[in-house]
Amino acid sequence: MINCAKEKDRMSQNYSQEQYNKDFKDDKKKYTAALEHALGIRKFEIELYWKRATYFWAFIGATLAGYGAIQASSIETKNELSVILACLGIVFSFGWFCVNKGSKKWHENWENHVDLLEDDVTGPLYKVVLGRHKPKGIKESIYRLITGPYEFSVSKINQMISLYVTFLWIFLLYKTLPGFRLEGTINWEYVVVIGLSFLTCIGFLFLGKASLDPHRFLAHKRKSYIDKSA
Repeated sequence: MINCAKEKDRMSQNYSQEQYNKDFKDDKKKYTAALEHALGIRKFEIELYWKRATYFWAFIGATLAGYGAIQASSIETKNELSVILACLGIVFSFGWFCVNKGSKKWHENWENHVDLLEDDVTGPLYKVVLGRHKPKGIKESIYRLITGPYEFSVSKINQMISLYVTFLWIFLLYKTLPGFRLEGTINWEYVVVIGLSFLTCIGFLFLGKASLDPHRFLAHKRKSYIDKSA
């Protein structure tokens, strides 16, 4: 166990600027190719980011529509179905929040690569931010506030929205459980469904992390040959 821990520490040691330069910058062809790949993968990650957002919004929107339709109906199983849909909403919304954080992690990874690699190929193009001058006077400040640009992070706002929607679903779940609030009774079916939902969300945090441990593989080579007897 001690040897495994030492090996893990050795494999995940800090990566210095000197080592980075040695691995990527000493060879000009490798240097340029690394920058092209970093830019390409960054662009691909951004495309995936919005595809994932659309995927989660579709499920969350459909769940919210179903929840509203059931609340407006008078079917006998109205409360049970509302609890199930609220739990689905919590899982989808919190899953979206976690996916947003994961996407942000890899966006920053490739952006940092571009920052480190671009200087000798394109110059500091990605790092140089061009913007407007500061507004002068109250009128221009108000105009800039309403119509001008600002340094908002799209990914951060998306994270905040996904977290807000998660809390909204938790509130809707609370409103759907009158027995817990008024009668003091416990419906164990609700306990199982709600418990499973929150355990799933906890699983996102602890079991859904990308592994940074050393990768080891088992390889098998298939044997192919022409049968002369055929």
